Amino acid sequence: MKLGIVMDPISRIDIKKDSSFAMLLAAQKRGWDLFYMELNDLYMDHNKPMARMKILEVKEDIKNWYVLSEEQISDLSHLDVILMRKDPPFNLEYIYSTYMLEYAQKLGVLIINNPASLRNVNEKFFITYFPDCIPPTRISRDIQILLNFVENQNGAIIKPLDSMGGNGIYHINKLDNDTRSILRSLTKNNSEYVMAQKFLPEIVDGDKRILLIDGEPVPYALARIPKENNSKGNLAQGAIAKGTELSERDRWICKKVGPRLSEMGLIFVGLDVIGDYLTEINVTSPTCIRELDNEFHIDIGAQLMDAIEKHRKEGI
Repeated sequence: MKLGIVMDPISRIDIKKDSSFAMLLAAQKRGWDLFYMELNDLYMDHNKPMARMKILEVKEDIKNWYVLSEEQISDLSHLDVILMRKDPPFNLEYIYSTYMLEYAQKLGVLIINNPASLRNVNEKFFITYFPDCIPPTRISRDIQILLNFVENQNGAIIKPLDSMGGNGIYHINKLDNDTRSILRSLTKNNSEYVMAQKFLPEIVDGDKRILLIDGEPVPYALARIPKENNSKGNLAQGAIAKGTELSERDRWICKKVGPRLSEMGLIFVGLDVIGDYLTEINVTSPTCIRELDNEFHIDIGAQLMDAIEKHRKEGI
């Protein structure tokens, strides 16, 4: 099996926490050949999806965790599988890259996750397709409409639709000039949509990341507990990670959401759940594999490789 990966620079990752690294280790253990690419390595030559790529070897060594070969140019169709693991922002450049990956998909390459679905499933917006699972939510670029929501819900979390890691997220619990300034900035003066969600006090118990592989949940979640006086349950914002078993409500949400995502070719997905509510569906580069593996002595990367092998066999 020849597995390619499109990711941010491997030289900058923290291998103790990086889920892409866990996937690469799992693939390498199976004897698969690994090929490394960054976004600017992808290009089209007439109607052929091409890339500059390097053969990759990974090692569990915090000082020397990867070895790359000399660069080679190849048609993407020479690969069996491509993991699209480029982090947001989800911008036009990201969308253009999915067009190229979709060409490779038509030539028989299995893309994780499906390029068309990466475009269609905005990680914030798509939760609205599962209204029974989500808290009161409003998406608008009009400041007054957002202010009305904040007032009606006695507080809200406001977040942009295209970022990650807690960037640009605000907890607004009062209406004043500062609130208007924040919303004016986030919406770029009523010109860009943002999401408002009712503030959920259960955030003190953590923002749970639930991983789905081909629609089925890993039986444990990683609760990301915010620092004191902070509403952001993101590890990048200093939250503390604590593993937990899935609750009945968590499993109910997974049964509602998982089959739809699997049908769309979204093989590896991260659901964010606060209390009883689904708040985000992460499809671009979900994380938390390493933390869950270490705490519960499981091998999520191996489970994902099993799913990849299954889909490759079904596609042949």
